[in-house]
Amino acid sequence: MSTSVTPESTTTTSTWTIDPAHSVAEFKVRHMMVTNVKGHFTSLRGVLNFDSADVTRSYIEAEIDATSISTRDPQRDTHLKSADFFDVEKFPTLSFSSTRFARGANGHLEMTGDLTLHGITRRVVFTVEGPTAQHKDPWGNVKMGASATTQINRKDFGLVWNAALETGGLLVGDEVTITLEIEFAKAA
Repeated sequence: MSTSVTPESTTTTSTWTIDPAHSVAEFKVRHMMVTNVKGHFTSLRGVLNFDSADVTRSYIEAEIDATSISTRDPQRDTHLKSADFFDVEKFPTLSFSSTRFARGANGHLEMTGDLTLHGITRRVVFTVEGPTAQHKDPWGNVKMGASATTQINRKDFGLVWNAALETGGLLVGDEVTITLEIEFAKAA
């Protein structure tokens, strides 16, 4: 019986996990037509398959626990978790799966993918800054980071609750800006 030996393949792809302690998924939306209100989710996880030779061949999947929403106001958080908004009993997670990475005209990376929110999936495009250079933390873990931003219309995801203001206009704006500040840890 003969055995064949193949040379070790040189791969430029590595696996990274989202470090939830050093990452944040944040959103902001216009409140009463006068200011933006921000909130964030405290529980997120995901995996990045990163191609260091050609970042456009990378792929990411991420999930957010919708029940972890925080706007620094418990009453508002309870309302956002209700059927009026996220309906966390029926839809406990938000998810994102990339379908394409490409270089945009401004030099930034553009990440296209499927965002599922409130049980509805829509294609969105994030503008990405990064990835940053890789660094070792004091415990020997290899880390890198990226920031990403997109804007969605909440009504496209079935989040249609609103209230009319006495002076005209609506209580909650339709446009929502999503900002991700993500630190990745290289998988062993």
